[in-house]
Amino acid sequence: MFGVIRRRVASGSSSPLFVGQSVQKIRSGPSVPARVSSSVEKEIAFHPRGCGNVRNFCHITPGSWINLKPMREVFRQEATMQTWRRPFSSESGDTVDVVVPPLAESIADGTLAKFLKRPGDRVNVDEPIAQIETDKVTIDVSSPESGVILKLLANEGDTVEPGNKIAIISRSADATTHVAPSETTSEKAAPQPTQKITEEKKAPKVEAAPTKEKPKAPSAILSSPTEPQLPPKERERRVPMTRLRKRVATRLKDSQNTFAMLTTFNEVDMTNLMKLRADYKDAFVEKHGVKLGLMSGFIKAAVNALKHQPIVNAVIDGDDIIYRDYIDISIAVGTPKGLVVPVIRNADSMNFADIEKQINAFAKKANDGTLSIDEMAGGTLTISNGGVYGSLLSTPIINPPQSAILGMHSIVSRPMVVGGNVVPRPMMYTALTYDHRIIDGREAVFFLRRIKDIVEDPRRLLLDI
Repeated sequence: MFGVIRRRVASGSSSPLFVGQSVQKIRSGPSVPARVSSSVEKEIAFHPRGCGNVRNFCHITPGSWINLKPMREVFRQEATMQTWRRPFSSESGDTVDVVVPPLAESIADGTLAKFLKRPGDRVNVDEPIAQIETDKVTIDVSSPESGVILKLLANEGDTVEPGNKIAIISRSADATTHVAPSETTSEKAAPQPTQKITEEKKAPKVEAAPTKEKPKAPSAILSSPTEPQLPPKERERRVPMTRLRKRVATRLKDSQNTFAMLTTFNEVDMTNLMKLRADYKDAFVEKHGVKLGLMSGFIKAAVNALKHQPIVNAVIDGDDIIYRDYIDISIAVGTPKGLVVPVIRNADSMNFADIEKQINAFAKKANDGTLSIDEMAGGTLTISNGGVYGSLLSTPIINPPQSAILGMHSIVSRPMVVGGNVVPRPMMYTALTYDHRIIDGREAVFFLRRIKDIVEDPRRLLLDI
């Protein structure tokens, strides 16, 4: 019996076996020698995983044995209490420090966009108190405990990293009797001497070296000849770019500098797809609980076209070409904060209803700013629907590391020749921008033509022709 106990202690088990205030019961018996007492006591004291506060040990005298059942009950309760801790918080008596949570593997820092709560406000557990803006998504910082915000430790616009403290919460303070105003007044009074000191420090610098500032002005202008400094004008305001906007600008410019982009166009008669949608929209909503849109039809058509032209689903990596045997479709969604591109994983295994549900979920998250980085990573082909904004024609830019992007546009009724007669038809221009380094014009045209054939006759999906 003691051999089992000693082996569990020596192996460093994940559940701390010897934790508790005291061993409850020792019964006498003639089977355990005296040397067991010292070895067990030492192993308890030097447990490699840490036992917390070990207060009392019951010594094992010669000729005694341990009743293990009550020990397990005491140890299980103590282990449960010690392992319960909320993440992203630092406790210090009555106060709790709000800490920036981990952002993502590829993101080291973020910008503190704004505080949703102020000193003196009462917050509940998991209630957002601040928002951190990263290169791809906005992350909420939630309160680890219920209480009242005592103090904010950072300012809006500061760059923060995971683990940085941004606020202090008191568990017992009352929002009505909270002393936040006195703290704010003391903080306002405190900077007065510092302002005087800084003014005194700045004054001798200007007096001691007035000539040093003169040559700096022309050097600053010469250092950036491509970006001239515009003189200030009336009715103008300068606003710093958000991290998301800067990230989008950088990626689009890198794409333009890297890829040999070429765009091919075609036009699609939307009559049959729109008739299919009108005929079954009510039954579709009744069964699946989501509306049938046009985007799911284009995604199904794009999946089929990628199977016929797998080179469009490939990408260049150095001197190699990576052929991807999976199809992840990225959907470009415009938000007030910038462009986001969530990814529909394994779109080749989804039906119309699954695609529509995923699109609706992504659209809601994009508007709320709750898209995660994992939901926007990857993708083998991007579909951008500028038609929702009224775009008639465009040349979309490839979203790296993909090799092509499909552009949808607005549906316009135009006169078309059908069966020798001129009739009005709902037409849409489609555009495919592709990397000419890996995709030839033949494959690009065949790809776009395949999408046209399926959208104009969706029965091809059923018959696989």
